[in-house]
Amino acid sequence: MKPPQSGAGSSSPASAAAQVPQLPLALKAPPDQRLETFVGAPPAVLAQLRGLARGDSDDWLLVCGPAGTGKTHLLLASCAEAGEAGRRAAYLPLAAAAGRLAEALDALEGHELVVLDGLDAIAGRRDDEVALFHAHNRARAAGTRIIYASRVNPETLGLQLPDLRSRLSQCARVALQPLDDDGRGEVLRQRARRRGWELEAPALDWLLRRVGRDLGGLTALLDRLDRASLAAQRRITVPFLRQVLGG
Repeated sequence: MKPPQSGAGSSSPASAAAQVPQLPLALKAPPDQRLETFVGAPPAVLAQLRGLARGDSDDWLLVCGPAGTGKTHLLLASCAEAGEAGRRAAYLPLAAAAGRLAEALDALEGHELVVLDGLDAIAGRRDDEVALFHAHNRARAAGTRIIYASRVNPETLGLQLPDLRSRLSQCARVALQPLDDDGRGEVLRQRARRRGWELEAPALDWLLRRVGRDLGGLTALLDRLDRASLAAQRRITVPFLRQVLGG
């Protein structure tokens, strides 16, 4: 990763990575995915991510946690934070680049913040591990900041390349845990309000008894309910939820 060119403005996440053909990369962080909208992270963690995104910190980060704990939310939110500070940021889901990671990483040259989501997807792929190891070293030399995400710690990822495991182990860790029902309820309430409607207690309780814990699934569910409510011109009540979702 080369140093950013002087005078470069901000860009949406993965603008450079989008040059890699056929990689389904996110072009823009959804408005729900901002640091200030993340539920359950200690303030110190959000401050750490904000400082790195804005270039105020040299610490590289590795965000770890099971599926559905909000890793992608924090990575996309960090890209949005960097963009607001006038810094060029790129987001790459490693599952989309597995098997051709060297090419994808080359497309990220010149960014000031790079976030690499899903280290699990390239663990055990030696060519991809070698490509990431070299990109990691080039980014260090260039002053590029990197945020990684994985489900488990580097020591248990199953990496074949000891040197890559060593580099990743040097990153500061952010550990995420699944939200409890109170946390999931707060996510649903906040996201409903940003869509312009209030999720009342009976409807919220009904949803919490029937939906999964995955944050991405919760967002998709609210989008579906939002569209259904607008189409039917009805408030989101328990009878309406039963009609739309069954049960």
